[in-house]
Amino acid sequence: MSHTILPILRLARSEQDLQRRLANWLATESGCDSVDLLMWDGQSMLALEASTLTPDLAHRVRLVQTQGVTGAAWVTQEPVWIESGLCQDPRFVVFPGFEESQFRAGFAIPFLEDHYGGVVYLRSYKAKTPDRDRILCLVRDLVEALLGYRQAFSHGAASGNVAAVNQVTSTITASPYLEEILQLLVHLTAKQFDYRVCTVRLLDEVNQELVLRATQATVRAYRRKRAIKLGESIAGRVVKEQHTVIVQDVQHDPDYIGHDLAREQGLHSMICVPLMMHDRAVGVMTCYTAEVREFEPAEIIALETIASQAAVAIEHAKLQVRNTLMQEMHHRVKNNLQQVVSLLRLQIRHKHYKSIEEALNDSLSRILAIASVHDLLSRDDLDHVGIRSIAEALVNHQSQSFILPDKSIQFEVRGQDVRLNMTQATQIALVLNELIQNAVEHGFRETAAGEIHVNIESGEDQIGLWVSNNGDRLPPGFDPQHASNLGLQIVQNLARGLGGTFMMEDRLGWTVGEVTFPRATSE
Repeated sequence: MSHTILPILRLARSEQDLQRRLANWLATESGCDSVDLLMWDGQSMLALEASTLTPDLAHRVRLVQTQGVTGAAWVTQEPVWIESGLCQDPRFVVFPGFEESQFRAGFAIPFLEDHYGGVVYLRSYKAKTPDRDRILCLVRDLVEALLGYRQAFSHGAASGNVAAVNQVTSTITASPYLEEILQLLVHLTAKQFDYRVCTVRLLDEVNQELVLRATQATVRAYRRKRAIKLGESIAGRVVKEQHTVIVQDVQHDPDYIGHDLAREQGLHSMICVPLMMHDRAVGVMTCYTAEVREFEPAEIIALETIASQAAVAIEHAKLQVRNTLMQEMHHRVKNNLQQVVSLLRLQIRHKHYKSIEEALNDSLSRILAIASVHDLLSRDDLDHVGIRSIAEALVNHQSQSFILPDKSIQFEVRGQDVRLNMTQATQIALVLNELIQNAVEHGFRETAAGEIHVNIESGEDQIGLWVSNNGDRLPPGFDPQHASNLGLQIVQNLARGLGGTFMMEDRLGWTVGEVTFPRATSE
């Protein structure tokens, strides 16, 4: 079946709507000026079901199956090709309501399969020598689409596909939350169609890769499957080409990534369906069976319908999140400005600055630390920001702005990209900014070269941050609680505000600033 028909199947809301869409599709693909679709009533008539020329006559006109060009094709079950002089052909009959005198060429293609039949009638205003093989192929695709749709909603009703589609789509569209939609989608689809595993990957447009976002598989290794680049593996190809792909047995398919995991979980046949939103793919839904088997046409259409509805629900949920963030942004900006004001007041009371330029540079670095959180938030899907992303942004800024030409300092950020809510992320950005800047300014006053490491460690309830350097050693008896350094005072205050602790000490020749704090469960 042509890939251009699949979006039509997904969009069709009824058999009549599908017939209308397919007639328009065939007119475009064939280069003809009009297409009529006539269906056999099972007795002696051909009923006009769709027409690009006279759509208002659809479902109102019935023709005797032996009359006209279409009748000749139906009776003989052979195509009729009239390349010129259509109205002069002895088989041509004028039907009331049809204005056909302007047409010069006409082609009638009959089809009949298991008492389901009709004639596709194409016409051209100019004399035309058709590409017969191409037109026959297009008509075959059209008939397959009609048959598949009918099977899905007649035979499919008995097999439970219609009920399954209704159950899944009605449930996922009722939720406004993205994560809930994705979990409902995989669990309900797997349950309704008796699949071993069902997964959803969403497209990360920035990195051009598909990220695993939901699966009902209980195996931890499966939940940790890596992201897939566009065009890579089967899922990457499905998004790039925007059409469904079926694999007979993933355990032996050379393009499939993860044969060992497939064998471990007993996965065999696979269907990978794009989540289409208008003319773009936002992700893929992949379903696996516990045995090698075929996917019936009705089953494929049902899954594509679910995928189409899921894509709409996913995009709607993302828009709701964005709308909520926009509504709250003015509140957060106000809070952050108040935080900047508080920091400036601390600087005014602190007399250690040698120049106005030095004071302004400190203020700028703190404001940029807050700005980095907002910048990262604007690129993310949800209302959370990763600590590692913050650290990398701050390290990049510090290395470009505050290191003197005669110093050689190497930075390294290690650990997980633990995600924090907006409030904690802003506080941690300020903490990291102060600790990194302190390491640059005070750790390398005498030492000309060395390293600064930022480490992130996530426990079940606690998060730990370490900023360490192998530059100048701490003075004997150093106590951060009594240090006059404004930056360290800010870190102590922020650590207390996070419900955590701060300490700075010498460890094996490295100066280490450590902040530990509990992970917040909500904003």
